Amino acid sequence: MDYIRHKSEESVEDYLETIHILSQRLPVVRSVDIATELHYSKPSISVAMKNLRARGYAAVSPEGYIALTDLGKEIALKTYERHVLLRDWLIRLGVAPETASQDACKMEHDISEESFLAIKQYITYTGHDADSL
Repeated sequence: MDYIRHKSEESVEDYLETIHILSQRLPVVRSVDIATELHYSKPSISVAMKNLRARGYAAVSPEGYIALTDLGKEIALKTYERHVLLRDWLIRLGVAPETASQDACKMEHDISEESFLAIKQYITYTGHDADSL
């Protein structure tokens, strides 16, 4: 059961992160935009949006525009920060950008808060990067 719960939370984080990214690129975010971005079917997005609304992570206007709630935005920003930091670090370590992005997607969900903060501190505050390893 823990595995299923973990995969469900990972999916929620992916949807929230995607909505956040799309909201930075588009004037409004619609279900079709999410479906296109993630290469998912519209019915899958509909089910996911129902779940996100029920959990208080997203709201949908009468026109069908999707916005993150404060709680949804908090989770999206946390997930996105992990992705960007891990992806960029992997690239600086010499990993190909596409591989780094794919690996960061996996890592952003599984790494503990303690380990992420330690990596972030190492990268950010000590000035260490790939050139000094």
